[in-house]
Amino acid sequence: MTPATRMSAHELDAFLHREFPEVDEHRFAIEEVRDRFVRVRMPFAERNLRPGGTMSGPTLMRLADMAMYLAVLAAIGPVALAVTTNMSISFMRRPRPSDLIGEARLLKLGKRLAVGDVALYSDGDRDGRARDSHLLDSGRSLRGGEWHTKRRAGAGGAGRRTTSRTSAARS
Repeated sequence: MTPATRMSAHELDAFLHREFPEVDEHRFAIEEVRDRFVRVRMPFAERNLRPGGTMSGPTLMRLADMAMYLAVLAAIGPVALAVTTNMSISFMRRPRPSDLIGEARLLKLGKRLAVGDVALYSDGDRDGRARDSHLLDSGRSLRGGEWHTKRRAGAGGAGRRTTSRTSAARS
């Protein structure tokens, strides 16, 4: 974990397995985490092949989306509700039947939207590129170095409650 990241590879892995147990089926391996960058490996599995012996498009899309989601989490902390709002993918060549690598780089990290690029590789050759954007949890935003949680007006009063990053990440 670098000073600019909020979650290490180990913390990201633990979060995924706790919040999304179905990721065990795909066996993602988080290989590197640094400022606005995550590298994820998806081990080869026969079930991901399509006729003709190439890796399927949905498999590449799954890897691209997971890599981007992990890059967002590494930057903002454990927020399960960072959801994909848009993804476009360009398949540049036929991916070989091997482990797949996704390298996600955040291009923009705003209060409500994160945008990034994901380079996709098999056997060291670039197979595709995805542009992915995620809507961040609208219940919290980062302003002035502090997490602000929206509260609705009512009997308890109106306004915003300010919490520290650490306590907000755990809630």
